[in-house]
Amino acid sequence: MKKFISIAALGIMIVIGCNSQQTPEAEIKKDEKVEAAPIVQNDKPVNLNKTLFLERIVDYEKNPGQWNYKGELPGVIDFYADWCRPCRITSPILEELALEYSGKIQFYKVDVQAEQELASIFGIQAIPSFLFIPKNAQPVMSSGIAATPEMTKEMFRQQINEILLK
Repeated sequence: MKKFISIAALGIMIVIGCNSQQTPEAEIKKDEKVEAAPIVQNDKPVNLNKTLFLERIVDYEKNPGQWNYKGELPGVIDFYADWCRPCRITSPILEELALEYSGKIQFYKVDVQAEQELASIFGIQAIPSFLFIPKNAQPVMSSGIAATPEMTKEMFRQQINEILLK
C-alpha cells in the first residue's frame, strides 16, 4: 500500500507540476548513488538522498511525527526533477541565492524521481516545491514559480526573509 501511495504521488506530481516530457537522458539509473557532500557547503545547493536527508535534515524514522532539524543553518529544500521545465528555471536562481546567502542559509535539492519516499513523506504533488526550514521552528512548504526569473528570485528572497531570517 505504501509503495502504491508513493507511485500515485509521483504520478500526480508529473501531471500537475510539469508539462514537459521525460527524455531518455534524464532517466535515473536504479543503482546510481548520490555522492555525499560535506556537511558544511554553503555556496551551492547540496543534493540529498534519503540517507543524507536522515543524517542532515531530520530523522523521521527514529522520531516519527517530530520535527527536530539537524542543520546548522536555516535551510531551503528544492524538490525537483531534471525533466521538469519550471524546475530547470529555478535551479540557477537557487544557485545564485546560495551564493548570496552563503553562511546564513543552506540550500538543498531532492530529486523526486530518484527519492520517491522523500517526495511521498512530504506530500509533494507538484514540482518544483520548496521546503523552507527555520532553525528553531516548523518548516513551511511552498510551490511554483513566478512569471519571470527575476520575479521568482524576488519571491524567494521575500520567503527567505519572512520565514527564515525573521
